[in-house]
Amino acid sequence: MPTPTLELADYRAAIALDDPFRTTTGPTVPAQPAHLVRAALSLLSNDPATTTTAAGLGAGDVDRLDDATARRLLRAVLTVRRPGPLPADVSQVLDALLSSERAAKIVTDPGRLPCIAEEFPGTAYPAADRTVLWQGDITTLGTDAIVNAANSAMLGCFVPRHPCIDNAIHSAAGPRLRDDCHTVMTRQGHPEPTGTAKITRGYHLPTRYVLHTVGPIVDGPLHTTHERLLAASYRACLDLAADVADIRTVAFCSISTGVFGYPKQPAARIALDTVADWLDARPGHLDRVIFNVFASDDRTAYLDALTEGSTIR
Repeated sequence: MPTPTLELADYRAAIALDDPFRTTTGPTVPAQPAHLVRAALSLLSNDPATTTTAAGLGAGDVDRLDDATARRLLRAVLTVRRPGPLPADVSQVLDALLSSERAAKIVTDPGRLPCIAEEFPGTAYPAADRTVLWQGDITTLGTDAIVNAANSAMLGCFVPRHPCIDNAIHSAAGPRLRDDCHTVMTRQGHPEPTGTAKITRGYHLPTRYVLHTVGPIVDGPLHTTHERLLAASYRACLDLAADVADIRTVAFCSISTGVFGYPKQPAARIALDTVADWLDARPGHLDRVIFNVFASDDRTAYLDALTEGSTIR
């Protein structure tokens, strides 16, 4: 019997999903990012995450670190920090820092991206006029929602500098994202099953919402169960997005193809087919779905799937 999962109605109010995020930044917070990093490290000096991550580093030593090293240290501290409220002064400093970092990034407008039909006119992909293939950093994409490939704990990655999408999204969004995930998972009372999804706000990301899904882990030959669960992850995200009225654009990362080991080309085929079937079954629910790829081999996997039987490249 499948494990029951928490429905959106059961946690929507608990994480204030429908409330626009507003920062706590006050006028007394210093404006320069390098100063903000050091201020945050100083304020967090007694936090268990800091004493674990920066063992042997005294408060005065932080001022002697170069800017890049100090920022990496702060990111590591926030990566290993368990869920829990931060003191108001820490929240203000982090809000100022993350807001400044977001402002320094070039945000990609999904409405300006060519759809697959425009980029690959010869493709037979049935949803080519409603979908986009885009290579870039998903944390800079201004869609209404982005998809995070999470693990079953749904709290983000706790490994500093780990190159997973879960880590990147949580780092850019800020610690409130982990707190919301913790609220949801505490209410659910058990790990998230594979092929399901939850939604939170995006906080300091340019997207308003993050859809978190657990894809299948492939350790050995690919089976039909893997295929079924991967398709379920894509459908769960789309179904959840359709339940939030102001989500009209969604960007998918390549679910399960990183550390979860799903072969990239069959994963791309499942992603394309599942999204096309969903869009055909629910016309008008979403304006555009973006397949986001980061590495060149991810893009190649989608190109191979999109151009099967044609000479278009």
